[in-house]
Amino acid sequence: MNFFEKLLSDYDFTLDKKGVSGKRLASRLAALSEIGLTPDNGSHRIGFSHEEKAAKDLVKQWMTEAGLTVTEDGAGNVFGRLNGNNPDLPALLSGSHVDSVPNGGHFDGPLGVLAALEVAEAWKQTGFVPERPFEVVIFSDEEGARFNGGFSGSSSMIGEATREELLPKIDIHGDSFTKVLEDIGLSVDDFFNSKRDLKQLEAFVEIHIEQGKRLERAGVPVGIVTGIAGPCWLIMTFTGSAGHAGNTPMDDRRDALVAASQFIYEVQALPAQVSSSAVATVGKVDVLPNGVNVIPGEVRLTVDIRDIKKETRDQLVDLVIEKAKAITEEHGIELQFEETLREAPVPISKDMRQKLEKSVIAQGIEPVYLPSGAGHDSMIVGHVLPVAMIFVQSKDGISHNPAEWSSLSDCVQSVHVLKDFLEGYDR
Repeated sequence: MNFFEKLLSDYDFTLDKKGVSGKRLASRLAALSEIGLTPDNGSHRIGFSHEEKAAKDLVKQWMTEAGLTVTEDGAGNVFGRLNGNNPDLPALLSGSHVDSVPNGGHFDGPLGVLAALEVAEAWKQTGFVPERPFEVVIFSDEEGARFNGGFSGSSSMIGEATREELLPKIDIHGDSFTKVLEDIGLSVDDFFNSKRDLKQLEAFVEIHIEQGKRLERAGVPVGIVTGIAGPCWLIMTFTGSAGHAGNTPMDDRRDALVAASQFIYEVQALPAQVSSSAVATVGKVDVLPNGVNVIPGEVRLTVDIRDIKKETRDQLVDLVIEKAKAITEEHGIELQFEETLREAPVPISKDMRQKLEKSVIAQGIEPVYLPSGAGHDSMIVGHVLPVAMIFVQSKDGISHNPAEWSSLSDCVQSVHVLKDFLEGYDR
């Protein structure tokens, strides 16, 4: 059974209404899945690659067929515009990205783009014209697999991308940012002149798979995002004394790994002290000298700290540092730490959440609120515009993996929620 057939195998065709077609959405998800398809049946379309460009070009063709006016900016962001009854009003935007992590899944990003396009298709079929302009957007390089960064397209659209940050970057193949752009027909000057006139934009709403298990456990197809967590990354170095594993008594050791291990274990209890949505993860550990018969003299580790509120996120950062200091002091170990990232969380406004709640209820779905622990283009756009996010149930919470899956019925229900939200935005 191929990807298209699997999507349709358990689809509830009663959801085909008001111009929305599950089969059309499935066929387009399947068509995009073929671009950059890996031997594991995953997606490999890293940012600013020819595969990402091919996926954009295919969606641009569908946008044109749906009656949208298609433009592309200097960062490779694609916009399909429907002017609406009053083209002078600021536009509502919806979409996501089509790039992927290496050997990723087929829903992360493309679903948000194709769901927004499906709304435009439904309007074309039913003859509905929105009051204000509507734009389907594809942002470039959301995942950041190419330059270990991400959100390049959305950052350029709002004017936050800088030459100082991006021009020194070297990609995974050893190529410069400038060369990578030129290889796909873009230029540095155009990239940094891609800022939109924000007065012409009203708000951005994004559909995305949850990448977690909350909606699956709740038994609902979609959820309303309350906020997008802002990450803070700490690199911590625990320094003790390396020594011979056989000749150094247990009571005369300064084992950096023992201290680091205690820290790693105790970090997991800290997030609950600040909020129910906070998280902290030690995801990378380097042990030096890393010998079988050598007491570890140094351990370098990373701590990823996130929450949807800045105050509690920053409070958790302080708790993590305090815990590390206390443990290293207890073990006679030296501590050094460096902060390499601190991104502001983006709360979703009460007004936008209430608008989504009405649209969810209108589909006969029980509203479920949940935070987004992962970053999205909405996090970047949310720096300057009101944003909203609709999460779609993820099977087993798997993401960034060929096994990533959301049922077509759940995907189509998200389209109906988005469509109702857009149609009722100004009511």
